[in-house]
Amino acid sequence: MSMSGHISRRGLIGAGSAALLSAGAIGALTAGEATAAVPKTRRFDLSKPSHDVFRGVLLHEKHHAMQGMAYDAKNRRLFISQQRDGSSGDDLCINRLDASGRVTGHMHIDNAGHGVSIGVEPRGSDSYIWVECESSSNDDSGRGTALARFKFVNGKKPSGVKKFFKGSKTITCATDPVNERILIRRKEAGKFTLRLYDFSSMDAGNGTFTDPLAKITQPRLGNGSVTFQGYTVLGSYLYTLDGDGHADPADINSYVSCVDLNTGKVVDRFRTKAGKSLVYREPEGMAITTSGGEIRLNMGFASRRSMGHIDRYANVFHKNVLI
Repeated sequence: MSMSGHISRRGLIGAGSAALLSAGAIGALTAGEATAAVPKTRRFDLSKPSHDVFRGVLLHEKHHAMQGMAYDAKNRRLFISQQRDGSSGDDLCINRLDASGRVTGHMHIDNAGHGVSIGVEPRGSDSYIWVECESSSNDDSGRGTALARFKFVNGKKPSGVKKFFKGSKTITCATDPVNERILIRRKEAGKFTLRLYDFSSMDAGNGTFTDPLAKITQPRLGNGSVTFQGYTVLGSYLYTLDGDGHADPADINSYVSCVDLNTGKVVDRFRTKAGKSLVYREPEGMAITTSGGEIRLNMGFASRRSMGHIDRYANVFHKNVLI
């Protein structure tokens, strides 16, 4: 895996026609409620092929699947969350990977949640992790009720933790490394709602953000009964990943969708067969990365060596065509 460089906002934002549905898109396209005025940007062409980033990486917790991903573009670090081996189900491990896909460090977070999606904020040579915390239940059903922000320190427990959006239900986040933004997803009045913020609007001392750039309710994806597996954000678009684990490639039901943050409309949805040869392939997590001036949409998939094998492997693929 080669991940390098920091892409400017100017490199992403460009003129273009209204987002049109690609021929061959699959699934019903719907819209959620939206209030936004995010400068329009280009979006990924989800119909284009996916490419390998890495396969068969064994994370620090060998027996649990990867979950969320986030990328520090300034320091060229990829972070992947997963549940901890031997835990009650809501304790997480944050893995740090280098540009070759090698695990270079980890942190343990107690009573955090499920880790479906995480964020990272570069500050100089440091990486600050954003992850759910204060789990609603001390088992596999637990989900975060606030967001924690702390500096990644290899082998240590979090210290100097700042907490945001306390009292939330099922809260997670994703970060845009190109535009230096954070997207917050949580349940509000029974509906998953997403709010986009510039990091410049953060008051870390008070644990608050001001002036969201966008607010949408999550639109219906596919038939509405999908297994949600992750999301990320780039410019004016939200990307989601859904689907189930499967033993037979004929049963692949993993889809990637693109949602306009200004309208709440699903503008593209395609089935992805990336890594279709993996054993017990299960979609897990998304992130935006950069490599040599190229912006990439990354999708994670967990796998096993064989169906009876206990170890779970991390595999990442990317799409790189913007329209």
